[in-house]
Amino acid sequence: MSISVVIIACNEEQNLPRTLRSVVPLVENGTGEIIVVDSGSTDRTREIAASFGAKVTIEPWRGFTPQKNFAFGLATCDWILNLDADEELMEDAQKEIKALIARGEKDPAIKGYEIARRNCFLGRWIRRGGAYPDYKLRLWWRGAAEFEERAVHEVAKMLSADAPVAKLKGDMIHYAYPNMDLYIEHMNRYSSLGAKIAFEKGRISRSFPAFFFNIFLRPWGTFMYNYFVRLGFLDGREALLHHVYHGVYGSWKYAKAWERARGPRKSI
Repeated sequence: MSISVVIIACNEEQNLPRTLRSVVPLVENGTGEIIVVDSGSTDRTREIAASFGAKVTIEPWRGFTPQKNFAFGLATCDWILNLDADEELMEDAQKEIKALIARGEKDPAIKGYEIARRNCFLGRWIRRGGAYPDYKLRLWWRGAAEFEERAVHEVAKMLSADAPVAKLKGDMIHYAYPNMDLYIEHMNRYSSLGAKIAFEKGRISRSFPAFFFNIFLRPWGTFMYNYFVRLGFLDGREALLHHVYHGVYGSWKYAKAWERARGPRKSI
């Protein structure tokens, strides 16, 4: 058995070495391949990927879901492991995956595995408040899964709805937001994409009670639940910022959807 590690990247020279180091043990001695699809980096992303023995393909940006599904189509091995360029596979997960490959099953009963993700915010692992374990389907038998078409927060799905999926015991680390500037930039972009989805589904806060609920009460309730009920406060100041601005993201999303439905207005 063999494994294809598939990563999409653009200007990831700071993150990519850490990610690649964590998956090199999986492809040693001819047990797999690393595929990096680059969408136009202007830094050393492609050179770094090549230095780790990755097969580098340059492909113009298609959007998250089409780009990932394109990258999976380049895989030639039995298993596919998908990581983002800011993620790192921990040693326990490496050992589990190596054991899975070594078993050499020709047609495994379980064709998909979820991996728990440790999300870091401003350098701190946010363990509580619903942020962990954050399981993601990231390992599957080639051809058994793909990413579903969504404008934001894309997720992988098994192609067969009744296909059994197991969970690895090991984790991966997501170095999501190392600073506030990057976090705010991402939340602004994601809230715009989320607003587009909400608008298309008719969630545009037509009445004032709905507007008040979506803009104020829903975000406040989300913060209170995650920070206090789910013990997010135990993760320090970083967690306070994380949960406050997670609520703000929701408020922005519904405000932008409402603005989109309202249309342009002339200034008085």
